[in-house]
Amino acid sequence: MAQVKSNLTYDDELLLRERKLLKEGFTFIAGVDEAGRGPLAGPVVAAAVILPVGGVLPGVFDSKQLSDARRRRLRDEIMKVAETSVGVADVQEIDSLNILRATHLAMHRAVAGLKKVDFVLVDGLPVKGFPVPAENMVKGDARSASIAAASIVAKVYRDELMEELDEIYPGYGFAAHKGYGTAAHLKALKELGVTPVHRRSFAPVREIIAPPPVQLELFQ
Repeated sequence: MAQVKSNLTYDDELLLRERKLLKEGFTFIAGVDEAGRGPLAGPVVAAAVILPVGGVLPGVFDSKQLSDARRRRLRDEIMKVAETSVGVADVQEIDSLNILRATHLAMHRAVAGLKKVDFVLVDGLPVKGFPVPAENMVKGDARSASIAAASIVAKVYRDELMEELDEIYPGYGFAAHKGYGTAAHLKALKELGVTPVHRRSFAPVREIIAPPPVQLELFQ
C-alpha cells in the first residue's frame, strides 16, 4: 500500500502540471478519469474534478492504491473543496458502442457537467472532442492531483452504484466484486443467468447467453 500524505500543498509534485498550466493562463483545469472499464456488469463512470488554486488540498492519490474506507473519506473531502462532475455510460451504451467509446462518452459527459472549464487533463490515452484544449497523461492518476481526485470520485461513485444493484439483483455479489469477473461472479452467472445490467458484449456473459458450439473430435 502506497503511503499517502494527509494533505497536499500547492507546491507538491502532484500539482506540477496544473501549476504550469496556470502560468500559461488557464484557470479552470479539470482532471478526468474513469472507473469500471473491465467489469462484466454495471456502467462505466467518469469523473471530472477542478481543484481550487492555493491552500491545502486533500492528500489525493491513485484510487487503486487506497483502502475502501480511505477512498470514501477522500471523496468526501474532495467534494467539499473542489468542483466535481460525474458522467455515466450505461450497459446498453457499452454494448452498442464498445467499452472504449462508451468510456469516452462518459468522460465527455463529466466535463460537460462542469460550470467552467478551460483545460482538461485526462488519464490514459488521448480522448478527442473536448470543447477545450486537452492533454492525456499515461498513468495520470499517479502524476496529477486533479486526475487522482477524479479517479477517487469516479471509483467511489461506481462502487456505490454497484452496491445499489446488489440489492436489486441479489445473489451475484455485486457489492463485493463490483461487477468484475471473479470466480464467485462467474459461478453466479452460470447458476442464476444474465441480468439486465450485465454487459452482453463481453465474452464471459456472451458465452452464457449463446454458448459456443461444441467441437466434436475428428475421430471418436
